Amino acid sequence: MNTKDFYYYLPEERIAQEPLAKRDDSKLLIVDKKRGDLEHSSFSEIKHRLRSGDVLVLNNTRVIPARLFGTKKETGASIEFLLLKRLDMKKWEVMCKPAKRLKEGTIVDFHSTLSAKVLEIKDEGIRIVEFIYKGVFEEILDDLGTMPLPPYIHKKLEDKERYQTVYSKVEGSCAAPTAGLHFTPELLEKLGEEGVQIEYVTLHVGLGTFRPVMVEDIENHRMHSEYYRIDEDVAERINRAKEEGRRIICVGTTSVRTLESAAENERLTKLEGWTDIFIYPPYTFQMAEGLITNFHLPESTLLMLVSAFCDKEKILNAYQRAIEAEYRFFSFGDAMLLI
Repeated sequence: MNTKDFYYYLPEERIAQEPLAKRDDSKLLIVDKKRGDLEHSSFSEIKHRLRSGDVLVLNNTRVIPARLFGTKKETGASIEFLLLKRLDMKKWEVMCKPAKRLKEGTIVDFHSTLSAKVLEIKDEGIRIVEFIYKGVFEEILDDLGTMPLPPYIHKKLEDKERYQTVYSKVEGSCAAPTAGLHFTPELLEKLGEEGVQIEYVTLHVGLGTFRPVMVEDIENHRMHSEYYRIDEDVAERINRAKEEGRRIICVGTTSVRTLESAAENERLTKLEGWTDIFIYPPYTFQMAEGLITNFHLPESTLLMLVSAFCDKEKILNAYQRAIEAEYRFFSFGDAMLLI
Protein backbone atom coordinates (compact mmCIF):
# COMPACT_ATOMS: atom_id res chain seq x y z
CA MET A 1 0.00 0.00 0.00
CA ASN A 2 1.11 3.53 -0.76
CA THR A 3 0.91 6.48 1.59
CA LYS A 4 -1.23 8.36 -0.94
CA ASP A 5 -3.92 5.67 -0.58
CA PHE A 6 -4.71 7.26 2.78
CA TYR A 7 -5.11 10.81 1.53
CA TYR A 8 -8.32 12.79 1.86
CA TYR A 9 -9.04 16.48 1.45
CA LEU A 10 -9.90 18.39 4.60
CA PRO A 11 -11.04 22.04 4.49
CA GLU A 12 -8.97 24.08 6.92
CA GLU A 13 -12.06 25.33 8.75
CA ARG A 14 -12.80 21.78 9.89
CA ILE A 15 -9.62 21.69 12.04
CA ALA A 16 -10.66 22.33 15.66
CA GLN A 17 -8.61 25.16 17.16
CA GLU A 18 -9.83 24.89 20.74
CA PRO A 19 -11.71 22.42 22.95
CA LEU A 20 -15.43 22.71 23.52
CA ALA A 21 -16.60 24.23 26.79
CA LYS A 22 -17.81 20.79 27.93
CA ARG A 23 -15.74 17.77 27.01
CA ASP A 24 -18.55 15.34 26.20
CA ASP A 25 -20.55 17.82 24.09
CA SER A 26 -18.51 16.72 21.08
CA LYS A 27 -20.15 14.87 18.23
CA LEU A 28 -19.83 11.09 17.92
CA LEU A 29 -19.93 9.28 14.59
CA ILE A 30 -20.83 5.63 15.12
CA VAL A 31 -19.49 3.28 12.46
CA ASP A 32 -20.58 -0.34 12.10
CA LYS A 33 -17.31 -2.20 11.47
CA LYS A 34 -18.88 -4.95 9.40
CA ARG A 35 -21.43 -3.08 7.29
CA GLY A 36 -19.99 0.41 7.36
CA ASP A 37 -23.35 1.91 8.39
CA LEU A 38 -23.08 5.36 9.97
CA GLU A 39 -25.05 7.06 12.72
CA HIS A 40 -24.64 10.55 14.16
CA SER A 41 -24.76 11.02 17.91
CA SER A 42 -23.24 12.97 20.81
CA PHE A 43 -20.33 11.73 22.89
CA SER A 44 -22.37 12.04 26.06
CA GLU A 45 -24.66 9.37 24.60
CA ILE A 46 -21.86 6.81 24.28
CA LYS A 47 -23.18 5.18 27.45
CA HIS A 48 -26.06 3.87 25.33
CA ARG A 49 -23.61 2.17 22.94
CA LEU A 50 -21.66 0.30 25.58
CA ARG A 51 -23.09 -2.55 27.61
CA SER A 52 -22.54 -4.20 30.95
CA GLY A 53 -19.46 -6.42 30.81
CA ASP A 54 -17.66 -4.38 28.16
CA VAL A 55 -14.07 -3.52 29.03
CA LEU A 56 -13.09 0.08 28.29
CA VAL A 57 -9.30 0.49 28.08
CA LEU A 58 -7.88 4.00 28.57
CA ASN A 59 -4.33 5.36 28.40
CA ASN A 60 -3.57 7.22 31.65
CA THR A 61 -0.41 8.93 30.42
CA ARG A 62 -0.01 12.61 31.29
CA VAL A 63 1.49 15.24 28.97
CA ILE A 64 4.55 17.06 30.27
CA PRO A 65 5.33 20.68 29.24
CA ALA A 66 7.73 19.21 26.70
CA ARG A 67 8.51 22.26 24.55
CA LEU A 68 11.50 24.39 25.59
CA PHE A 69 12.81 27.55 23.95
CA GLY A 70 16.44 28.53 24.40
CA THR A 71 19.52 29.96 22.71
CA LYS A 72 22.76 28.49 21.45
CA LYS A 73 25.47 29.48 23.92
CA GLU A 74 28.09 30.33 21.28
CA THR A 75 25.96 32.49 18.99
CA GLY A 76 22.70 33.34 20.74
CA ALA A 77 20.71 31.69 17.92
CA SER A 78 17.18 30.61 18.89
CA ILE A 79 16.72 26.89 19.50
CA GLU A 80 13.59 24.87 20.21
CA PHE A 81 13.52 21.48 21.96
CA LEU A 82 10.69 18.98 22.05
CA LEU A 83 11.35 16.36 24.72
CA LEU A 84 10.59 12.92 23.32
CA LYS A 85 11.99 10.26 25.61
CA ARG A 86 13.74 10.23 28.99
CA LEU A 87 16.77 7.93 28.93
CA ASP A 88 18.00 8.42 32.50
CA MET A 89 17.89 11.10 35.19
CA LYS A 90 19.58 13.75 33.03
CA LYS A 91 19.67 12.37 29.48
CA TRP A 92 16.79 12.84 27.02
CA GLU A 93 16.05 12.17 23.39
CA VAL A 94 14.80 15.47 21.94
CA MET A 95 13.71 16.86 18.60
CA CYS A 96 15.47 20.13 17.79
CA LYS A 97 14.75 23.11 15.55
CA PRO A 98 16.90 24.05 13.71
CA ALA A 99 18.81 20.81 14.22
CA LYS A 100 21.63 21.66 11.79
CA ARG A 101 23.01 24.16 14.30
CA LEU A 102 23.41 21.56 17.02
CA LYS A 103 26.64 19.58 16.74
CA GLU A 104 28.09 17.32 19.42
CA GLY A 105 29.22 19.37 22.39
CA THR A 106 26.93 22.33 21.64
CA ILE A 107 25.47 23.99 24.73
CA VAL A 108 21.90 25.38 24.70
CA ASP A 109 20.81 27.76 27.46
CA PHE A 110 17.16 27.95 28.50
CA HIS A 111 17.48 29.84 31.78
CA SER A 112 20.00 30.47 34.52
CA THR A 113 18.72 27.24 36.10
CA LEU A 114 18.69 25.06 32.97
CA SER A 115 20.94 24.28 30.01
CA ALA A 116 21.65 21.23 27.84
CA LYS A 117 24.69 19.70 26.16
CA VAL A 118 24.36 17.77 22.90
CA LEU A 119 25.86 14.30 23.32
CA GLU A 120 24.85 12.49 20.15
CA ILE A 121 23.43 13.32 16.72
CA LYS A 122 20.61 11.15 15.36
CA ASP A 123 18.50 11.31 12.21
CA GLU A 124 15.52 13.56 11.50
CA GLY A 125 16.50 16.40 13.79
CA ILE A 126 16.79 14.22 16.87
CA ARG A 127 19.57 14.64 19.42
CA ILE A 128 20.58 12.94 22.65
CA VAL A 129 21.22 15.66 25.21
CA GLU A 130 22.22 15.92 28.86
CA PHE A 131 20.43 18.56 30.89
CA ILE A 132 22.40 20.63 33.39
CA TYR A 133 20.26 22.19 36.08
CA LYS A 134 19.98 23.42 39.63
CA GLY A 135 17.07 22.07 41.63
CA VAL A 136 14.36 19.56 40.71
CA PHE A 137 14.12 18.96 36.94
CA GLU A 138 10.35 18.40 36.95
CA GLU A 139 9.76 21.68 38.77
CA ILE A 140 12.05 23.56 36.39
CA LEU A 141 10.32 22.01 33.38
CA ASP A 142 6.91 22.91 34.77
CA ASP A 143 8.08 26.50 35.10
CA LEU A 144 9.95 26.90 31.79
CA GLY A 145 8.28 24.40 29.46
CA THR A 146 5.12 24.88 27.42
CA MET A 147 2.45 22.39 26.37
CA PRO A 148 3.42 20.79 23.05
CA LEU A 149 0.27 21.55 21.06
CA PRO A 150 0.26 20.24 17.47
CA PRO A 151 1.38 22.74 14.78
CA TYR A 152 -2.10 22.88 13.22
CA ILE A 153 -3.50 24.49 16.41
CA HIS A 154 -2.90 28.23 16.20
CA LYS A 155 -4.99 29.49 19.12
CA LYS A 156 -3.47 29.82 22.56
CA LEU A 157 -4.75 27.24 25.05
CA GLU A 158 -5.98 29.13 28.10
CA ASP A 159 -6.36 26.09 30.37
CA LYS A 160 -3.46 23.61 30.12
CA GLU A 161 -5.61 20.88 31.69
CA ARG A 162 -7.77 20.79 28.56
CA TYR A 163 -4.86 19.09 26.80
CA GLN A 164 -4.92 16.40 29.49
CA THR A 165 -7.47 13.64 29.98
CA VAL A 166 -9.37 13.84 33.27
CA TYR A 167 -7.77 10.51 34.25
CA SER A 168 -4.17 11.41 33.29
CA LYS A 169 -1.80 10.16 35.96
CA VAL A 170 1.63 8.97 34.78
CA GLU A 171 3.77 11.81 33.42
CA GLY A 172 5.81 11.21 30.28
CA SER A 173 4.01 12.12 27.03
CA CYS A 174 4.83 14.86 24.55
CA ALA A 175 1.31 14.70 23.08
CA ALA A 176 -2.10 13.87 24.49
CA PRO A 177 -3.99 10.63 23.78
CA THR A 178 -6.74 12.79 22.33
CA ALA A 179 -9.59 10.26 22.10
CA GLY A 180 -9.71 10.38 25.89
CA LEU A 181 -10.24 14.15 26.00
CA HIS A 182 -14.00 13.63 25.54
CA PHE A 183 -14.52 11.84 28.85
CA THR A 184 -15.69 13.60 32.01
CA PRO A 185 -15.51 12.17 35.55
CA GLU A 186 -19.31 12.04 35.56
CA LEU A 187 -19.45 10.06 32.31
CA LEU A 188 -16.84 7.56 33.54
CA GLU A 189 -18.74 7.16 36.81
CA LYS A 190 -21.99 6.57 34.93
CA LEU A 191 -20.36 3.93 32.71
CA GLY A 192 -19.01 2.15 35.78
CA GLU A 193 -22.43 2.17 37.42
CA GLU A 194 -23.90 0.56 34.31
CA GLY A 195 -21.43 -2.33 34.44
CA VAL A 196 -18.73 -1.18 32.04
CA GLN A 197 -15.35 -2.37 33.31
CA ILE A 198 -12.85 0.49 33.11
CA GLU A 199 -9.14 -0.35 32.94
CA TYR A 200 -6.06 1.85 32.60
CA VAL A 201 -2.82 1.18 30.73
CA THR A 202 0.10 3.51 30.04
CA LEU A 203 1.79 4.42 26.77
CA HIS A 204 3.86 7.60 26.71
CA VAL A 205 3.07 9.28 23.42
CA GLY A 206 6.23 10.18 21.54
CA LEU A 207 7.47 10.68 18.01
CA GLY A 208 6.25 7.23 16.98
CA THR A 209 2.62 8.28 17.28
CA PHE A 210 2.64 11.57 15.40
CA ARG A 211 5.68 11.41 13.11
CA PRO A 212 4.52 11.87 9.48
CA VAL A 213 4.99 9.12 6.92
CA MET A 214 7.64 10.37 4.48
CA VAL A 215 7.96 7.26 2.28
CA GLU A 216 5.81 6.19 -0.65
CA ASP A 217 5.51 2.52 0.36
CA ILE A 218 4.13 2.41 3.90
CA GLU A 219 6.00 -0.83 4.64
CA ASN A 220 9.22 1.20 4.55
CA HIS A 221 8.06 3.52 7.34
CA ARG A 222 9.72 2.90 10.68
CA MET A 223 8.09 3.88 13.95
CA HIS A 224 10.09 5.37 16.82
CA SER A 225 9.75 3.37 20.02
CA GLU A 226 7.48 4.44 22.88
CA TYR A 227 7.37 3.15 26.44
CA TYR A 228 4.30 1.21 27.63
CA ARG A 229 3.25 -0.56 30.81
CA ILE A 230 0.28 -2.67 31.93
CA ASP A 231 -0.10 -3.59 35.60
CA GLU A 232 -0.38 -7.34 36.25
CA ASP A 233 -3.83 -7.11 37.86
CA VAL A 234 -5.10 -5.07 34.90
CA ALA A 235 -3.76 -7.65 32.46
CA GLU A 236 -5.40 -10.46 34.43
CA ARG A 237 -8.79 -8.76 34.32
CA ILE A 238 -8.54 -7.98 30.60
CA ASN A 239 -7.42 -11.54 29.82
CA ARG A 240 -10.31 -12.93 31.81
CA ALA A 241 -12.78 -10.72 29.95
CA LYS A 242 -11.31 -11.87 26.63
CA GLU A 243 -11.67 -15.53 27.63
CA GLU A 244 -15.28 -14.87 28.62
CA GLY A 245 -16.06 -13.35 25.23
CA ARG A 246 -16.64 -9.84 26.51
CA ARG A 247 -15.85 -6.88 24.27
CA ILE A 248 -12.51 -5.09 24.66
CA ILE A 249 -13.00 -1.47 23.57
CA CYS A 250 -9.94 0.76 23.35
CA VAL A 251 -10.03 4.50 23.85
CA GLY A 252 -7.58 5.83 21.31
CA THR A 253 -4.96 4.37 19.01
CA THR A 254 -2.36 4.42 21.81
CA SER A 255 -4.47 2.03 23.89
CA VAL A 256 -4.79 -0.25 20.85
CA ARG A 257 -1.03 -0.20 20.28
CA THR A 258 -0.41 -0.94 23.96
CA LEU A 259 -2.63 -4.02 24.00
CA GLU A 260 -1.44 -5.29 20.64
CA SER A 261 2.22 -4.83 21.69
CA ALA A 262 1.62 -6.79 24.88
CA ALA A 263 -0.45 -9.57 23.31
CA GLU A 264 0.64 -13.08 22.44
CA ASN A 265 -1.91 -15.72 21.37
CA GLU A 266 -4.73 -13.32 22.34
CA ARG A 267 -3.43 -12.87 25.88
CA LEU A 268 -1.57 -9.98 27.46
CA THR A 269 1.83 -11.36 28.46
CA LYS A 270 4.51 -8.75 27.60
CA LEU A 271 3.42 -6.17 30.14
CA GLU A 272 6.20 -3.58 29.96
CA GLY A 273 8.71 -2.38 27.42
CA TRP A 274 9.29 -0.25 24.35
CA THR A 275 7.09 -0.67 21.32
CA ASP A 276 7.54 0.42 17.72
CA ILE A 277 4.50 -1.49 16.48
CA PHE A 278 3.12 -0.11 13.20
CA ILE A 279 -0.42 -1.26 12.44
CA TYR A 280 -1.71 -0.89 8.88
CA PRO A 281 -3.96 -2.97 6.57
CA PRO A 282 -4.15 -5.90 6.57
CA TYR A 283 -3.75 -6.65 10.28
CA THR A 284 -5.36 -9.22 12.57
CA PHE A 285 -6.11 -7.66 15.95
CA GLN A 286 -5.55 -9.90 18.95
CA MET A 287 -7.28 -7.89 21.67
CA ALA A 288 -9.17 -4.81 20.49
CA GLU A 289 -12.75 -5.33 19.30
CA GLY A 290 -14.03 -1.76 19.51
CA LEU A 291 -12.33 1.60 19.17
CA ILE A 292 -13.12 5.14 20.23
CA THR A 293 -10.94 7.55 18.28
CA ASN A 294 -10.69 11.07 16.91
CA PHE A 295 -10.44 12.01 13.23
CA HIS A 296 -6.82 11.81 12.12
CA LEU A 297 -4.56 13.61 9.67
CA PRO A 298 -4.42 12.43 6.04
CA GLU A 299 -1.66 9.91 5.32
CA SER A 300 -0.87 9.45 9.03
CA THR A 301 0.00 6.21 10.82
CA LEU A 302 -3.08 6.81 13.00
CA LEU A 303 -5.39 6.81 9.98
CA MET A 304 -3.65 3.66 8.76
CA LEU A 305 -4.30 1.94 12.10
CA VAL A 306 -7.98 2.90 12.01
CA SER A 307 -8.20 1.69 8.41
CA ALA A 308 -6.78 -1.67 9.49
CA PHE A 309 -9.43 -1.83 12.21
CA CYS A 310 -12.40 -1.04 9.99
CA ASP A 311 -11.54 -1.24 6.27
CA LYS A 312 -9.96 1.72 4.52
CA GLU A 313 -12.84 2.44 2.15
CA LYS A 314 -15.39 2.46 4.99
CA ILE A 315 -13.21 4.80 7.01
CA LEU A 316 -12.58 7.23 4.16
CA ASN A 317 -16.31 7.24 3.42
CA ALA A 318 -17.03 7.96 7.09
CA TYR A 319 -14.50 10.81 7.04
CA GLN A 320 -16.15 12.33 3.98
CA ARG A 321 -19.57 12.11 5.61
CA ALA A 322 -18.13 13.73 8.76
CA ILE A 323 -16.72 16.60 6.71
CA GLU A 324 -20.13 17.13 5.07
CA ALA A 325 -21.80 17.09 8.51
CA GLU A 326 -19.29 19.70 9.77
CA TYR A 327 -17.55 17.54 12.35
CA ARG A 328 -14.48 19.04 14.02
CA PHE A 329 -11.21 17.24 13.20
CA PHE A 330 -7.93 16.32 14.95
CA SER A 331 -6.83 16.79 18.57
CA PHE A 332 -9.63 19.04 19.87
CA GLY A 333 -12.16 17.66 17.41
CA ASP A 334 -15.02 15.18 17.51
CA ALA A 335 -14.92 11.40 17.89
CA MET A 336 -15.78 8.10 16.21
CA LEU A 337 -16.93 4.82 17.73
CA LEU A 338 -15.99 1.80 15.59
CA ILE A 339 -17.77 -1.28 16.87
